[in-house]
Amino acid sequence: MRPKTLTLLLCLLLTVSACQNKEEAAQAPPPPDIPVVVLQAQDVPLFMEFVGQVHGLKDIAMRARVEGFLEGIHFEEGSQVEEGKLLYTLESQPFEEAVANRMSQVAEAQTMLAKASSDLGRIKPLAELKAVSQSDLDGAVAQFEAAQAALDAAQANLRAARIQLGYTKVYSPINGIIGKTKAKVGDFVGREPNPVILNVVSQIDTVLVEFFLTENQYLEAARRFLAKAQGVESEKEKAVLELILSDGSLYSHKGKVDFIDRDVDPTTGAILLQASFPNPEGLLRPGQFAKVKVRSETVRDGILVPQRCVTELQGLYSVFVVGQDNTVKEHQITLGPAVGSAYLVKEGLTAGDQVVYEGLQMVRDGAVVNPVVKDISANPPEEK
Repeated sequence: MRPKTLTLLLCLLLTVSACQNKEEAAQAPPPPDIPVVVLQAQDVPLFMEFVGQVHGLKDIAMRARVEGFLEGIHFEEGSQVEEGKLLYTLESQPFEEAVANRMSQVAEAQTMLAKASSDLGRIKPLAELKAVSQSDLDGAVAQFEAAQAALDAAQANLRAARIQLGYTKVYSPINGIIGKTKAKVGDFVGREPNPVILNVVSQIDTVLVEFFLTENQYLEAARRFLAKAQGVESEKEKAVLELILSDGSLYSHKGKVDFIDRDVDPTTGAILLQASFPNPEGLLRPGQFAKVKVRSETVRDGILVPQRCVTELQGLYSVFVVGQDNTVKEHQITLGPAVGSAYLVKEGLTAGDQVVYEGLQMVRDGAVVNPVVKDISANPPEEK
């Protein structure tokens, strides 16, 4: 009887245990829904940014070329001016007096020339008849030539005086926009203590942006240029220059490099570059700072992972990847540069991997989840 009793007890315990397991299985929650992104291989253009300063196509400083008091300002500050427009007038009385004096000297020289010419006209026929000596003729000729030279000198002095008088009026040298005047009516300009630049006129239908490259960046760019010149790169690989304004907006017009300085500054290890950008709307003004955005290279079949998917611990970066069996596994990755809101992945991920996008705090290595593919835009900036 005892063996049968033990057998019945064992069966009873197994039955109770099986029922408990079924109840626990029925009460176990399903795997949580976890948003994931599916990585794709794509061509990723990489860009470099440099801080640049805007200049006008022409920035012409105007100075007083003669000394005197400023008498008139004939423009509206900050307005468009045309080439040849009168901008400033300086006192002209001293220069008008100089012109009048030079004119009187010209008249005197003309009178002396007329007298010398008349004397030569009388003596020359007499010299041919031997009625006067040769020395008298030579004296008359010399006097005539001296009078002619004196007239030429007086006329040259008159022209110089008129030029000086002309400098009392300052005209716009180009079509452009004029700034705030740096001299007021009544100021003495043209020499110390106030040899000021009167104003600056800038032509801004096209602007120039100056920026610097380090020596290493220059070498990289130069090698790429040589490779392109040899036909190694396709037309699509040509450098693109864009401008990012101080408010973060992208300028609507593209530019091109039109000047590279001849040398690298030994004190800074940088070389100056200049790019030109069209400015038909007049949005850009001289003195602005902006970032020049230059495409450095294009990574073929690159992998981008959203930045929010990446965790960092003591300089090591990782993501959670959902495998084919819906099991989460932590992957160590090596990151490249940031591209928009994503990172370029150098090592650790491949196309087709499902990376946990949200709910990182809900997953752990080895957990089973229900991946829900989330459609996001993790593409690099559009190539233009």
